[in-house]
Amino acid sequence: MTNSKIGKTILDLRNINKFFGGVRALSDFSMTIEEGEIHCLVGENGSGKSTLIKVASGALKAESGDIYINGNFYKNLHIMDAIKEGIQVIYQDLSLYTNLTIAENIAMNQLIEKNLKLINSRIIHNISKEAINELKINLDLEMVVENLAMGDKQLVAICRALTHDVKLIIMDEPTVALTRNEIELLFKVILSLKEKGISTLFLSHKLSEVFQISEEVTIIRDGLKVGEFKTNELDNDKLIFYMIGKKIEKEKYSYDEDKNKDNVLLEVTNLTKKNNFKNINFKLLAGEIIGITGLLGSGRTELALSIFGLNKPDSGHIFIEGEKVKIDSPQDAIKLGISFFPSDRTIEGLFMKKPVDINLIITVIKENLNKMGLIDFRSIKSRAKEQVEDLNIKIPSLSAQITSLSGGNQQKVALGKWISTNPKIFILDSPTVGVDIGAKYNVYSIIKKLAIEQNMGIIMISDEIREVMENCNKILLMKKGEIIDIVYPNKTSENEIFSKISGTSLSNN
Repeated sequence: MTNSKIGKTILDLRNINKFFGGVRALSDFSMTIEEGEIHCLVGENGSGKSTLIKVASGALKAESGDIYINGNFYKNLHIMDAIKEGIQVIYQDLSLYTNLTIAENIAMNQLIEKNLKLINSRIIHNISKEAINELKINLDLEMVVENLAMGDKQLVAICRALTHDVKLIIMDEPTVALTRNEIELLFKVILSLKEKGISTLFLSHKLSEVFQISEEVTIIRDGLKVGEFKTNELDNDKLIFYMIGKKIEKEKYSYDEDKNKDNVLLEVTNLTKKNNFKNINFKLLAGEIIGITGLLGSGRTELALSIFGLNKPDSGHIFIEGEKVKIDSPQDAIKLGISFFPSDRTIEGLFMKKPVDINLIITVIKENLNKMGLIDFRSIKSRAKEQVEDLNIKIPSLSAQITSLSGGNQQKVALGKWISTNPKIFILDSPTVGVDIGAKYNVYSIIKKLAIEQNMGIIMISDEIREVMENCNKILLMKKGEIIDIVYPNKTSENEIFSKISGTSLSNN
């Protein structure tokens, strides 16, 4: 855990303490970042990561501790001090003006900083053109930002940061909404920044990305610095242990296909939807966990939506327990014993302004009516309480709003909502996106328990290859709307799968 860095220090935080209402969010926290260094800060939700980057950028004032930027001491760091010293923060929302062009977004901060009285399109063009040339990327400067893919929006935010003579870019979970190709491009940009001597502090829940891009890793837990390591000193298991303070027992899902080959829950034959997917064929057996992975646009989510009645296929057939069925709506799917967990819990998965109990039983609300046809709130509370206990959901109360829960507990509520329907077939699209490592393994445990104890057939869709390898007995690989291969976790590798679905190998730092 010792640090023997040599070079110009950009950021030096010493014994930082921060309190919120008497609760210590950071405790004597110290960290250094050198010129041109790619540094990852990792920790679970609530560990203090966000507080730390806000202190480092002047957005929050620490109660005690010292901050040095480029060798200059700051007892009371303000945002403008940090910006002048070359620190830029790119938060998850990117803080872009979506109704303005790329050029206007890139140039905006510099125009404000210079307080120019007259501004013309030539000045805006020159500022923005210089930034994109520096990164050697192609962007249409006149395109309105709201029309961009998330990866391009990320690049616009980085270009904007470059207009400030930036020395350190702090990126808060920059890959959450990116495709695999966009992540690879982002990493190339980060490496090009390194070549220019620009440092990057990178926050991520995706441990594979930590190993792929970083040189140094600082681990934070409950506001305390657990350690600072060279990335090559760690492996996945060590990193998880330091982050959560305990060892997680990981077992690949063991399943006997031959023993269950006659117990087919779902069969899809020649399923086709123009511009989505074509000639899809596979079977899902009782108690089986099948993974589906592929790049964005491979057709994986569109296929799931078709099975759930939200994306009517053009041709092909779906069989449930050997009987050909027609699924024209989610109601049809639910009646047939199919549930679908969407990738975005906040928009598609939960009612964020409703309490925990309503969210947990909303899919079976008709089963909780009294003789007069009115909602039986005692029944709701009883069933919701059972789900909370079964899934080990941490809540202040059943009447607490969903927004008061951590991301991991929100995810469990979203799962519980569909488990309430007692499905035979459960389709999960990116079931752990946006949750920390501890919550991920809780979700994995729930999924495996459903397969083992309830003999539920499960389809897990994910762009995290390690996720499907650790939790599925076999994996369907999709590319350009087709299943190009079926592989088994014990007979393949993460790099081999990525190579098949993308045509390239995973980049190594």
